[in-house]
Amino acid sequence: MKVLLYALLVTFSLLATSASGATLVPPGNRNIEQPKIPGASYKRTRSAGGSFEGKYRKIRNLLSRDRKLMGKIKKAASIHGIDPIHIVGALVGEHTYNVDAKDRLQSYYVKALAYLGQDLSFRYKGTSVSKLVAQPAFQACNNRRNSYDLWTCREMVWNRTYRGKNVGGKRWPNDRFGRVFFQPLYAGQTFGLGQLNPLTALKVNDIVRARSPREPKLSVKKAPKIYNTIMEPDSTLLYMAAVLRHAIDSYRNIAGFDISQNPGLTATLYNLGNVTIRANALRAKNRKLKKSGKPVALPQENYYGWLINEKLADLRGVM
Repeated sequence: MKVLLYALLVTFSLLATSASGATLVPPGNRNIEQPKIPGASYKRTRSAGGSFEGKYRKIRNLLSRDRKLMGKIKKAASIHGIDPIHIVGALVGEHTYNVDAKDRLQSYYVKALAYLGQDLSFRYKGTSVSKLVAQPAFQACNNRRNSYDLWTCREMVWNRTYRGKNVGGKRWPNDRFGRVFFQPLYAGQTFGLGQLNPLTALKVNDIVRARSPREPKLSVKKAPKIYNTIMEPDSTLLYMAAVLRHAIDSYRNIAGFDISQNPGLTATLYNLGNVTIRANALRAKNRKLKKSGKPVALPQENYYGWLINEKLADLRGVM
């Protein structure tokens, strides 16, 4: 991976601080060349007879053409105090490397309504997620103060205690918590305009409701409502904004970096998830680097975020 400009950018970043005192990560990519795109993205795109450039143009043109959608994006961004380019970047990344965008915003509303009438639940082979998290291994999570910390804790317990192990007379899959319990329709897939998954929605539910009190408290016992929430454009944009706001806040408060001026980084974190874990890992890494007298490591974009920074002028032009 070529990072010829890395040293210069590190020097620049150390001289620039945001109003919060965090190190400001400058706009643009840290990598000269795009990081490797996963094979699954190639396979998904080729199976549909498309190309990444074609998919990029499709979502870019939808955003440019549909001023109602852009208005909703700007409103959601304003509610959560972020630049709307962060939402635009996440949308473009998802629909370029994951699914094709639909031609009309109305299609997402129609699809969202369809979920309300379905008999859905979050379970694995007869064990509901509610029953799972009531087990003693998860009790330490119950004192978490907000939905993000609560569900992150439960996810970590799953990884540590259940994933790929025999517990309670049952062999549990060696797979992600969200994939095993929270995607009963199509394992491994995400949904809606923002390509969110139910576990992510549960995590940021408190963040959304703090700024939009009319949004409902989500419950794992009401799976159809969660699916409707992440499919319906108005609500999914609020959830996207909350995810991105949380990423910006976490990297500032935990890792000491202000990433609010770099849509490629917020898009990367939107794609990867587990933001607090990644922010803590970066903080620990930089503590070691400082002790050894080396420059700190800046957050870096992945293939997904790299595209957003590369296309930034074009994307700002559609807003």
